[in-house]
Amino acid sequence: MSVDHDRLFKELIQTFFQEFIQLFLPDVYEAIDFDHLTFLSEELYTDLLAGEKHRVDLLAETKLRGEEALIIVHVEPQAYYQRTFAERMFIYSSRLYEKYRRRILPIAVFSYDRAREVPNTFGWAFSAYGGLHYWYFPITLSRYGWRDYIRHDNPVAAALLSKMGYTEEEKVQVKKEFLLMLVRMKLDPARMHLIAGFFHTYLVLGEAEEQLLKEEIRLSDRRVEEIIHDLQYYWDKNTLQRGIEEGKIEGKIEGKLEEARRFIGMFIQTRYGEAGTKLLEQIAAINELDRLEMLGEAIFRTERLEEATKLLEQSN
Repeated sequence: MSVDHDRLFKELIQTFFQEFIQLFLPDVYEAIDFDHLTFLSEELYTDLLAGEKHRVDLLAETKLRGEEALIIVHVEPQAYYQRTFAERMFIYSSRLYEKYRRRILPIAVFSYDRAREVPNTFGWAFSAYGGLHYWYFPITLSRYGWRDYIRHDNPVAAALLSKMGYTEEEKVQVKKEFLLMLVRMKLDPARMHLIAGFFHTYLVLGEAEEQLLKEEIRLSDRRVEEIIHDLQYYWDKNTLQRGIEEGKIEGKIEGKLEEARRFIGMFIQTRYGEAGTKLLEQIAAINELDRLEMLGEAIFRTERLEEATKLLEQSN
């Protein structure tokens, strides 16, 4: 399945912009006044020589503490190796400065798995006649040790564990530490869904690995095991559907109905929060198991509250 890497990284960094800066650029974090933060529209540039169009996805305008001057923070996610990347960043910064006349802080996030050397400078010189030296801040995720970030309780660190440097044998442990971070952070459902969805896009365990993970969690702390069991509903639609199937087998009619209502209700609360309260009331009133199961499977595929509401109206 094709993954829109730019969209995923943009959504994560924009939602947790302050935490992103704090994690990777602590000195910059101390200098920025986050009370003055505006995300600017996407910029589209045409490279006439190469015959290509490029889009600058994430731009934030903010102030520095103790100064009236504004700065532009440009974050560029890069999912593939590009030999001329430093030149591209220079062109972006030049055109951003031309438009906004602000100081530019350029940051690149390299997310491809096999790290290759990419210069983080661009420029030229003419001996005594001067020249140009451009620099951007590189974040090469695969070179970050995941163990160094599991105590940060930073949502960006939790999500990006999935792209940091770990071996195949460490995948189970990485996911375990990620789940423990979720337990400690106690985020709201929308942010929990975003972080968990990002993590599970890039780190996927096989069935045997999932069983090993469950056993490790069970042996470590029963209370944490129960919390993690509940947390998985923030990202795993299949778990919700399996829960309904288990309810079919294990309970009688009323038990099956309650199980189905519980799993559907959990999904609605996770996806739509308080806005889904009316839907929960309507779900609770359904007493036909077949109808409830079919409705649940359809609701699990929705992305917007309006879609789920329309499905309920059509099922009446």
